[in-house]
Amino acid sequence: METSDEELGRMTRAWCTMAALFGLMAIVAMPPVFAQEQKQEQPATASSSTAVSRDLFSETAHIKTDLARYMYLKEVMPQLTKEDRLIDQQLLASVEDELGLYDEAVYDFPFDNRVQTRVTLPSATDWQAVDAVDQIAKLASGRRIVMINEAHHDAHTRELTLALLPKLRAEGFSYFAAEALVNTDKELMKRGYPLASSGSQYLHEPLYGDIIRQAIKLGFHVVAYESEADVLADREAGQANLLYRQVFAKDPKARLFIHAGYAHIDKAPGNLGGTIKPMAMQLKQLTGFEPLSIDQTRWRDIGPMPDSDPYKQLYAQFPVKGPSVLISRLNGSVWASDPDRHDVDVILPPSGHQRRPHWLSLGGARTTRVASAEMCRRQLPCVVAARYSSESEDAVPADRYVFLTDGSINSLYLRPGEYRITATDREGRKLDERNVTVETPRQSDPAQ
Repeated sequence: METSDEELGRMTRAWCTMAALFGLMAIVAMPPVFAQEQKQEQPATASSSTAVSRDLFSETAHIKTDLARYMYLKEVMPQLTKEDRLIDQQLLASVEDELGLYDEAVYDFPFDNRVQTRVTLPSATDWQAVDAVDQIAKLASGRRIVMINEAHHDAHTRELTLALLPKLRAEGFSYFAAEALVNTDKELMKRGYPLASSGSQYLHEPLYGDIIRQAIKLGFHVVAYESEADVLADREAGQANLLYRQVFAKDPKARLFIHAGYAHIDKAPGNLGGTIKPMAMQLKQLTGFEPLSIDQTRWRDIGPMPDSDPYKQLYAQFPVKGPSVLISRLNGSVWASDPDRHDVDVILPPSGHQRRPHWLSLGGARTTRVASAEMCRRQLPCVVAARYSSESEDAVPADRYVFLTDGSINSLYLRPGEYRITATDREGRKLDERNVTVETPRQSDPAQ
């Protein structure tokens, strides 16, 4: 997807606004105006053969299940105007991501946000790739605020946050803030896991749910900081103020780890348009603490691209196997493609495949269990989801996948534990249920 700088900035701002809209959808029945991208709503029927302007955010706000939302979007997408389709592809990709259709999400919205900042790519002669987790943990030493961003439709950008949680907890960080959460779930910390209603649509994605689950398990105090403002500048200020009031105003010695979307972690204006001050910049002003800002949305696989694509060129120089950063061979400094806004750039490897992306194993923390469309009882499409046996029916799944065709098989990626695996149709009706135990993998004998 080749875009001009102006269009790219508009899309980046639209992403941030869509995150706000998704957050508000978890609180109120009707979403707010979608910034300047919102169109006048037209009478719509799924059977219309003429391209018309549509407001799919409003149209899908009341659909009961994620699968029904996905099927509706797939049906109406070809009917959209070219201008609407560019924006609404974001919504489709986000829903695909939430349903475990990770490759489909990236391919349906191959959003490239690298163009805004022209950079000279580093060479392997001067730089070396190292594990991002260990290096970021070192950089976090002595810091009071660490923030990392994600591409909302690409769950691969949640793998590193999961790996950093135990490292930063051991480093003394005790607060964790997640953009997808809302403040209405007062029992979250006591319960120990998120529900579908604990936050925005993004939280429906299994890895995002696991981030919250693992943060609580590790002893973090989990903080929701989403602002209800529907104007982007007000939203940035609202987020920063909520974080300050809920964390540093109550605990002046606090150390905070923040997971946010895209440009919220920028430490200077620009990517949100005009002079809008990003959340990170405003939080620094409120606290006096310089955040460690980590970008992992720029250098990732976004689907088929020409060999001249900057990510392909960078990966050819540094064929990393997991989330990685570049260290100068001369002085040990860490590479940042946009140092005014970020301190660190993370390189993510291509997905790799068996049946689903390799990164779903989370470095061996999860193992595969075969799932098949047999559980759908010929009621296709259907969602096969695994939830911990100790958690409720409305808990965010540990993993899930949509089966669209009869006879197909795939894999669920699960941590050790007891699970309840269910198959449900687009209306949420249960078609089948099975119990599964995932054993802790045996460590291989070094003597063998």
